[in-house]
Amino acid sequence: MTLPRLLVALTILNLGLLVLLLAQVRPPEASSVAPVLRGRTLEIVDDRGRVRASIKVQPAGTADGKPYPETVILRLIDPNGRPFVKLAGSEQGAGLGLLGESDTTHVLLKAEGQSTTVKLTNGDGRQHLIEPR
Repeated sequence: MTLPRLLVALTILNLGLLVLLLAQVRPPEASSVAPVLRGRTLEIVDDRGRVRASIKVQPAGTADGKPYPETVILRLIDPNGRPFVKLAGSEQGAGLGLLGESDTTHVLLKAEGQSTTVKLTNGDGRQHLIEPR
């Protein structure tokens, strides 16, 4: 076999392989969903790149000299970067905080250990604590 015939044969073989490969390529399907999303932190950002929601595992540590356990926290954040909803859970219990226009206006629901409370605070500082009798 001469060199030109060999080159023509290899070209035809390559074209055949290319056609075969292109025939098998399929566009990605929208229905293909990963069964699990895993990571240390999940953040959802708005069009400007500001974090508007996050889920994170806060490691155990101390705050104000008081130890606290590892805690999972979900935060919903307003456009100014202030969390207005916090949901937290740990081995000691769980809590839900809902903030109003300012940090002084809030509702705190807590189930910790053997006790539960609901604390309502108005913007003027007036509070109402609800506990089981």
